[in-house]
Amino acid sequence: MKKIEEIFQKIKSGTSQIISESELLKKLESGKKLKVKLGMDPTSPDLHLGHAIVLEKMKDFQDLGHEVIFLIGDFTARIGDPTGKSKTRPPLSEEEIKNHTKTYFEQVSKILDPKKIAIRYNSEWLDKLTSKEIVKICGQVTLAQLTERDDFANRIKTNQPIGMHELLYPLFQGYDSVALKADIELGGTDQTFNLIMGRHLQEKDNQTPQVVITTPLLEGLDGTMKMSKSLGNSVGLAESANDAYGKLMSISDQLMLRYFELLLGKNKNEIHLMRHEMDIDKVNPILFKKLMAYEIVKKYWSENDAEKAQENFINLFQKKDYSAAQEILIQKNAENPLWIVDLLKLLNVIKTSSEAKRLIEEGAIKIDEEIISDFKAKINWKSGMIIKAGKHKIFKIK
Repeated sequence: MKKIEEIFQKIKSGTSQIISESELLKKLESGKKLKVKLGMDPTSPDLHLGHAIVLEKMKDFQDLGHEVIFLIGDFTARIGDPTGKSKTRPPLSEEEIKNHTKTYFEQVSKILDPKKIAIRYNSEWLDKLTSKEIVKICGQVTLAQLTERDDFANRIKTNQPIGMHELLYPLFQGYDSVALKADIELGGTDQTFNLIMGRHLQEKDNQTPQVVITTPLLEGLDGTMKMSKSLGNSVGLAESANDAYGKLMSISDQLMLRYFELLLGKNKNEIHLMRHEMDIDKVNPILFKKLMAYEIVKKYWSENDAEKAQENFINLFQKKDYSAAQEILIQKNAENPLWIVDLLKLLNVIKTSSEAKRLIEEGAIKIDEEIISDFKAKINWKSGMIIKAGKHKIFKIK
């Protein structure tokens, strides 16, 4: 029993909610090899540090010898998860979904043992459902249950349309748990409704309902919205170590403490001590921030990558040694001068003009240390020119 209690506390650590703790204890005490499911829709080709939190919890179960199932929602991605959406999201095409899933396994393998992961796709069973079976699933849930969900309730209040396919989304995600006979399902706190739907549908199918374990959502680099590639505030697991380290060094001191807690497992006492030492000016926050960035890159990339990334950051941003800046080759016969937006696109800093406008308005674009404040500016580029974009990207034209 002592061992089970230790395992339970390890699993509970870093979670937001367990539904229910007594059920989890019972499953652990059974000695059975549990099926632990984590589903992700391939809505983009990249996973980020926000995903790492729930993947770390999955690793706890993997280390304990349970069967971990990484479920790729290739079917549900065609619908689009309405979670947190104020309007209907355009469905992804088959080709987009296929392209997005290509790198998932490699990225997940940064955290989980790739030899001990069962990779499944929910199209395996959802594509095969007959009309009769879909109607049966719909008959197990009421409209009132679905519209209790905050996302839907808010859209009804503001007269925003809700597509019928969006109402089906939580049912299909819940049915995944029925198809897999999952014992436990993991997800972020924003997925609670969908995860509980899995419990509900399992009960209707006379299965033992899965235990739902949710983990906190990681705020993005802006410190306000949750980390998301579409919001431009993420640190991707497939990014270079240099870019990851630079982005991490750009966050606020308060957010740094949150990253220490959620990504590096620091407890509340350790966090309190760091905050106190900064408050009394005993420790310069940048020292803690360099430690945080180093340890995160070491954890999700490698120790060698962390050392090189830190050295690169010190040379570029502290010593102002731009010999280490990323060189961008521009052909001599290229247009000169170039509109600042076209130049930023050439550097792959931005994808849209609106992104460029935002960076320029924030004073985040510098060329040879001069801030570019005019969105319409034409730049006479030349070899050796240093371009700074935001807090963590420096380029040198070659």
